[in-house]
Amino acid sequence: MPSISYIAQRLRQFLLPGGDPGRRATADTYCPTCHVVSLFFFFVMCGTALAADRPNILFIIADDASRDSMGVYGSTYVKTPNFDRIASEGVMFTQAYNCNPKCAPARACLLTGRYSWQLEEACNHNPFLSDKWVFYPYLLEESGYLMGFTGKGWGPGIHKGTDAGKSGFKKDNPAGHAYNNRTLKPPFQGISNVDYAANFEDFLNATPEDKPFCFWFGTKEPHRGYGKDNWKLDGRDLRDVTVPKYYPDNEVIRGDLADYAIEVEWYDTHIGRALKHLEDCGRLDNTLIIATSDHGMPFPRVKGQIYDDGFHVPLVARWGNRIKPGRVVTDFVTFPDLAPTVMELAGLPLHDQMTGNSFVKQLLADESGRIDPERNHTLLGKERHDIGRTDDDLLSVAYPARAIRNDEFLYVRNFEPQRWPIGNPEYGYLNCDGSPTKTFLTELSQSDPNYRFFELAFGKRSAEELYDMTSDPDCVQNLAGDPKHAETKARLWAQLTEELTAQGDPRILGNGEIFDFYPNCRIDRQQKLYRKPEYDPVQLFEDKFGSE
Repeated sequence: MPSISYIAQRLRQFLLPGGDPGRRATADTYCPTCHVVSLFFFFVMCGTALAADRPNILFIIADDASRDSMGVYGSTYVKTPNFDRIASEGVMFTQAYNCNPKCAPARACLLTGRYSWQLEEACNHNPFLSDKWVFYPYLLEESGYLMGFTGKGWGPGIHKGTDAGKSGFKKDNPAGHAYNNRTLKPPFQGISNVDYAANFEDFLNATPEDKPFCFWFGTKEPHRGYGKDNWKLDGRDLRDVTVPKYYPDNEVIRGDLADYAIEVEWYDTHIGRALKHLEDCGRLDNTLIIATSDHGMPFPRVKGQIYDDGFHVPLVARWGNRIKPGRVVTDFVTFPDLAPTVMELAGLPLHDQMTGNSFVKQLLADESGRIDPERNHTLLGKERHDIGRTDDDLLSVAYPARAIRNDEFLYVRNFEPQRWPIGNPEYGYLNCDGSPTKTFLTELSQSDPNYRFFELAFGKRSAEELYDMTSDPDCVQNLAGDPKHAETKARLWAQLTEELTAQGDPRILGNGEIFDFYPNCRIDRQQKLYRKPEYDPVQLFEDKFGSE
């Protein structure tokens, strides 16, 4: 059923005197009896229309899959026919972004409808997630939806006493009620045994056809680790692999990328099975299906980094005949926009917490291209992702950055450039997953001709970075020091500052230190890493900022 506030709003607009200036009743036309009759028919019509119009919602999200790993975005060595099918039968977004390129903060943006720097502790990875936040699946459940999730929901981190990762995502999560009982034998080492599609089928079987549903379908692939040289077992040819410009081209890196491709294709396989389950039960065309990834691939200079391959994500959607097929939309959309979009489609008012903007207009438009000229840029940022970065006596500090991306440029402001962006060398550059690629780069000597690739991935960065996104989509040529681009740099910094100030970003307002102190929930790991068994980040936070 629609919410009481939603019904009240509609009543004020269409029935009550003065409720809508465009349709206002006058003293001559107002009739109390007519209002009673109108009220009865309004409730009947409103309930019937909303029951028919409220879509089922299937949200499919990969864990660490890059945008250009999808066929529809140009990949040739990774095959994703089912992801591509959603695009061809619906709409593809070419300018979709995740706001903060790490698992927990990106997923928090999706579920809360809020920009990362507005999420306090949830701007960081592995937080103690506060009870103050509301999550769109539960708002939909309150309005009559049935909801659940499989695979990976929000996380890693701790919410309501449950460690999302360590619990195996088998308990209620901000993404919904858990459906993770079905398992299978994985085809390769490193792939999860969770049978995502079968768990979704169980959910569908438990959901009456006359009830709308909302389901979060979160694969754990292509998150590491991988079975090394799975590509050999699968008979792949390394000559087919595409190597980004920020890596040297060799067999080690090509093999790592080929192993990654196998896991992206596993994600795609489960998309195909999910679509088949919807077809078999006759619900495919009344289900809005959105498919994406939380951020780029788990490789150096991608996952967790403020470069295009880290935060520029794939996003496609289909909804029967409600979305015109084969469209390509260039409007900028970002993860905080998802929850407002879902709320609008469910006929619910925007929750006060949500600061993102619905992209329903972009989903349902007839045309391709730029639907709204005002959606011409996005904001991005990060604070602490992983532990292992220090600043004098401070442990587990952030690498704070904010950025603005438009059609032409990416401008990045690094607020603490003296810090190591990927974490301190002595702790193993922990904001980068272990991999053959990481090992190859970190073992290069300064005299090696390939050493520049190590510096691109792990070296310290300038306070400002500027990249031409047309000529340098891999973000390897920093133009920030070029006088020819001084005006562009100043203009983008002014725009970034103005918009973040309006959003109340503590980093811009001079209170950014708090992000260094929000506790990382992996306390035992930090005590061991720093060899400080007495280290207590919760107590440190409370001593500095209080316990509230």
